[in-house]
Amino acid sequence: RLTWRMWVYTGAFIAEIVRAGILAVSKGQTEAAFALGLRPRRTMSLVVLPQALRVIVPPLISQYLNLTKNSSLAIAVGYMDLRGTLGGTTLNQTGREMEAMVLMMGIYLALSLIISAGMNIFNARVKLKER
Repeated sequence: RLTWRMWVYTGAFIAEIVRAGILAVSKGQTEAAFALGLRPRRTMSLVVLPQALRVIVPPLISQYLNLTKNSSLAIAVGYMDLRGTLGGTTLNQTGREMEAMVLMMGIYLALSLIISAGMNIFNARVKLKER
């Protein structure tokens, strides 16, 4: 229930980020490409998208990290229900709940850092080269 709504919500944000990035490219760029004889598909792939990626990537990093964090929150809420039904009072008395939650937090921290590092590497490759 919660998960598919979260995916649709994030998908709408990502679609808006891509749309805004494409619209951020000057119309003169596409007109120049058409004047050179490029077809619309080639214009999009060779002219518009490389320029739009510079605008798209930074907010896209944020959305991917939000998706990771929101899904971890949904799992944490479901995790307590799952552990309560599987183990009940026995697992609560062993004192292993805290260790499991700390381990899960560490996994999501590592996942967030990996996503952030990967997207920052991609952003560094796409950014405009300066002299």
